[in-house]
Amino acid sequence: MQCPLLYRFRVIDRLPEKPSPAATRGTVVHAVLERLFDAPAAARTAAGARAMVPGEWERLLAKRPELAELFADDPEGERLAAWLAEAEALVERWFSLEDPQRLEPADRELYVETELASGLRLRGFIDRVDVAPTGEVRIVDYKTGKAPRPEFAEGALFQMKFYALVVWRLRGVVPRRLQLVYLGSGDVRTYDPSEADLRAVERKLLALWEAIRLATETGDWRPRPTKLCGWCDHRAHCPEFGGTPPVYPLPVRVADGSSAGGSGVGPGEAKSLPVRPADGGGGAAGQNGADLTKESSWPSASCWSTTSPCCVRDSG
Repeated sequence: MQCPLLYRFRVIDRLPEKPSPAATRGTVVHAVLERLFDAPAAARTAAGARAMVPGEWERLLAKRPELAELFADDPEGERLAAWLAEAEALVERWFSLEDPQRLEPADRELYVETELASGLRLRGFIDRVDVAPTGEVRIVDYKTGKAPRPEFAEGALFQMKFYALVVWRLRGVVPRRLQLVYLGSGDVRTYDPSEADLRAVERKLLALWEAIRLATETGDWRPRPTKLCGWCDHRAHCPEFGGTPPVYPLPVRVADGSSAGGSGVGPGEAKSLPVRPADGGGGAAGQNGADLTKESSWPSASCWSTTSPCCVRDSG
């Protein structure tokens, strides 16, 4: 949890956040990379993918009309045109990193959810799941930001291990590879998890949930200042910037164990832990996975080819 107080603002108080051009661009790019695989392999070209960007923006705008405010002060449409061009460039860069004509994903934008023995539910969306002919699973996540320095790598890698843990618990198979594709810088970072890795992640998640449960009961959510504070929409409510948080909406456990004040849903009624994906264009996008690849042990590109008899088109 990067900032406990931010978690409270988003999950408990549910304070609104302004849409950002970077995050919205990331949503559009993700939609293009998801829908591109609806086309036959031969039609998955860079030019075709670029041409999909304006349509995916219009589709998103129809679902979320409030996004129009991003370009409310752009009567000539110049900023919008530049923004769309940036999204198109990110989409085109992907073709230098992967070849969609030789890929047939088993799943795209896959919602996963599982419950641990402790009762804690884990859930999230995975951008892409590839399954090799031998049954090995690769989890792929697209980032529209740049790959950060190694010292900031752990955040996104933890997110990927979270997904791997959920897939392992659901399917009984430890994913062979976790792959982060950074479109902003043209980098691909990979990591091959072990069962021990995922058990360690499970222990960390349980400890994190215990910290969340305790903070929920006591109302003690403290800010954790970082360089990312400059991206935060809630500085007006943050004590670190002279603000005051809203009145806490839940009952608070006092010293004698009783509850006082608050209203709404108690913490015991919800025991699920989602991963909030990092913003692909800024803010939390400064996280990524560690490059600990072992290319020689991963199936070759031909194993994902649509023309190869060993190609897996559906995970079932």
